[in-house]
Amino acid sequence: MADPAPVKATIFAYQVGFGDCFLLRFDYDDASRRHILIDFGTTGLPENVAADFMLGVAKDIAAKCTERDGDRLDIVVATHRHADHISGFATKNGAGSGDVIAGLKPTVVLQPWTEAPEAPVDWEGPAGGDPVKAFAARKASLEGMHAMAKQAEDYVAAAKNLPHGLASELAFIGGDNIANRSAIDNLQSMSKERLFLFHGCALDLSATLPGVKIDVLGPPTLAQTDSIKKQKSSDKDEFWQFALRRFSDAAGSGNGSLLFPDAPRVLRSRLLTEQRWLAHRIDDANAEMMLGLVRSLDSQMNNTSLILLMRAGSKTLLFPGDAQLENWQYALQSELAPLLDDVDLYKVGHHGSRNATPRSMWKRFRKKNRKKTADRLTSVMSTKHGKHGSDDKHTEVPRRTLVAELDENSNLHSTEQLAADLPYDKIEIALD
Repeated sequence: MADPAPVKATIFAYQVGFGDCFLLRFDYDDASRRHILIDFGTTGLPENVAADFMLGVAKDIAAKCTERDGDRLDIVVATHRHADHISGFATKNGAGSGDVIAGLKPTVVLQPWTEAPEAPVDWEGPAGGDPVKAFAARKASLEGMHAMAKQAEDYVAAAKNLPHGLASELAFIGGDNIANRSAIDNLQSMSKERLFLFHGCALDLSATLPGVKIDVLGPPTLAQTDSIKKQKSSDKDEFWQFALRRFSDAAGSGNGSLLFPDAPRVLRSRLLTEQRWLAHRIDDANAEMMLGLVRSLDSQMNNTSLILLMRAGSKTLLFPGDAQLENWQYALQSELAPLLDDVDLYKVGHHGSRNATPRSMWKRFRKKNRKKTADRLTSVMSTKHGKHGSDDKHTEVPRRTLVAELDENSNLHSTEQLAADLPYDKIEIALD
C-alpha cells in the first residue's frame, strides 16, 4: 500500500510579538494530517495582551493538533536556544505553556547539533552523515552555554546602572540569551526521539512525515567549515565559536563585574565638578564592554540556527530560524545551494534583520518577482518593530529596506500587519 501524499500545506503564523511561533500542517490525500511546531517563544509580547498570553497560544496549538481523530503534534523544531524562539516551551507546575505542548507528546524533537547534551566542549561535531542521537561522555558544552547565559543574566541585572540607551539595548539582547532552563529541559524530555541536526545530515522522517523531504542546510559543524576551524584552533576549549573562557575573562567574575571591579562606587553628586567627566566615561566604557560581549554571544547563538528546507509535492518551504550570514555562507557554497532556487515559501530570518537574508541567498529565489503571478514567492515574517536595533544606525528590526524588497517581490505576510484581535495569519499552499 502506497504512503499517503501531501496535498496542502497550511502555515499558522502566530502573533507573539518579537518572537517566532509557526504551526505547519500537512493535509494528505487520505484525509490524514501531520503537524510541525517550529519554535515557540517571545521576548516582547504584542501590545495590551494578558500575562498568560503564551498559554493561550499553546492551547490554540493543542486544539489545532487534536481537531480530528488521528490528529497529533508530530514534530517539534527548536531552531536554536534564544528566548524569542523557546520561551514558550517553559513549564510551570504542570500549567505552563510548555506543559501544554509536552502534553501533546510529539513523536520527535529536532534541534541543532550544538544542543546535544553530552557533547564534549572541544567537539567538532558529528563525524558521520546521520543525525546525532546520543554521546558517551561529558556535558561540558551544554554547561558552557548555561554559564554564558548566566553571564548575560548578570549583565541584564547590572544594566540599570548604565546610560539609558545602552541599558535598554543590553537588557533586550541580554534577556534573549538568558538560560530558560525549564524550556530547555522540557525540550529534552517531551519526546522519546530527539535528533540533533547539522548541514547535510541524512534526515529521514518518512515514517512520521510521509511524502515530505527535509534537507538540513545549517548549521555546519566545526569540521565542515574552514572559517570556523581556523577560529577554533586559536582556543582548544572553544565550542561553535563560543569562546567561553575569553568571554568570562573579559566579563570578570561572573557576577556583573565591570571594567574596574575594584574601584569604589561613589555617587556622582559627591564628585568634584572636574571629576565627573571621568565618571561618565568609565560608565560608558563599562556599558560598551558589556554590550559588546552580549552582542557577540547573541550573534554566535543565531549562527547555531537550524536551516530546514522542506520539499512536498511541487513546493519548497524554507525555515531558517535566525541563521545569520556566517551560517548561510557555508550552505550557499555547498552542493545543497541549488535547492534554494525553487523556494515557494520563505520564513524571513531573524524577524527581518539585515544580516539574516543574505543577498546571495535572496538572488537565488527564482520565484520572486514584482508581478503577482500564481507561483510568486510567499514570505512570512514574525516581528515587532521597535524592540531591537536602531533606526538611526540603520540596524532596526525589521529592516525597512528589506521589508520593502519583500513586499515588492513576494506575497509578504507579517504578523505586524495583523489586526490586534487576530491570533495568527493563516497561509495555505497547494502542493500540486
